[in-house]
Amino acid sequence: MSRGPWHVAVLMGGWSAERPVSLSSGEGVAKALESRGHKVMRIDMDRDVALRLAEVKPDVVFNALHGVPGEDGTVQGMMDLMGIKYTHSGLATSVIAIDKQLTKQALVPHGIAMPGGHVVRSESLYEGDPLPRPYVLKPVNEGSSVGVAIVTEDGNYGSPIGRDTAGPWQDFEELLAEPYIRGRELTTAVLGDEALLVTELRPKSGFYDFDAKYTDGMTEHVCPAEIPDEITQACRDMALRAHQALGCKGTSRSDFRWDDEKGVDGLFLLEVNTQPGMTPLSLVPEQAAKLGIDYAELVERIIVEAL
Repeated sequence: MSRGPWHVAVLMGGWSAERPVSLSSGEGVAKALESRGHKVMRIDMDRDVALRLAEVKPDVVFNALHGVPGEDGTVQGMMDLMGIKYTHSGLATSVIAIDKQLTKQALVPHGIAMPGGHVVRSESLYEGDPLPRPYVLKPVNEGSSVGVAIVTEDGNYGSPIGRDTAGPWQDFEELLAEPYIRGRELTTAVLGDEALLVTELRPKSGFYDFDAKYTDGMTEHVCPAEIPDEITQACRDMALRAHQALGCKGTSRSDFRWDDEKGVDGLFLLEVNTQPGMTPLSLVPEQAAKLGIDYAELVERIIVEAL
């Protein structure tokens, strides 16, 4: 299909913990498409989303949802059944990539280094630690660092973790426990079949959590990252291999931890985001812009691949 003009439904909002981020992403996408002369329908997803899409009859849906059910295959399966074209990854890829444990099972056999660890029942944490401290606990299938806890020797969670202590164990029945990797936070976007740049994320205070990600000024983005060439190349290589092995479409973003005392052996892929943010603070638009791809062109390129 030509470069349009297209009739695009921008699907955003929903009811996950990442709703505000999705609304910001969706509005940015909608405005960019309108600036290029496309016809845009904004849809804030509710339980009647299939009826809305059937009424609108778009050429394509730009999926700007984050989290469940927009990023876990649920919405993708619905659109597959309806015969609607949509951006980003399809059903099977989405099911695997949202689940951090399934992602490991898919990628580690391809030689991609990921942290060890295993899924634990939250109840078991009140009896004792699943791994030697320090370790990380995170939900198996949430994004944007929602519900991540770093458990250290001198942390304030108690030993064992206190039943009444605030943390992700109060919100999720199961959590993924992984060894804590000291060092630096890196991320690489993939667009189509090309890995873009490497950004280092330097939170102004402590940990790159949900607030640090989406509050202006709380995290410094160093792009391109000031790291050795071999680490840049390894990030880009792993991000592209992960994108291809999982069958991602459009754009994805791979997040890494790098222990800079161990060289390339200290680089680990943490997760692959199949629907990375498109907000003004988001990392994929920032990397694209550094390569001369403006925001509206980025959005159009994602849609062209979907069509």
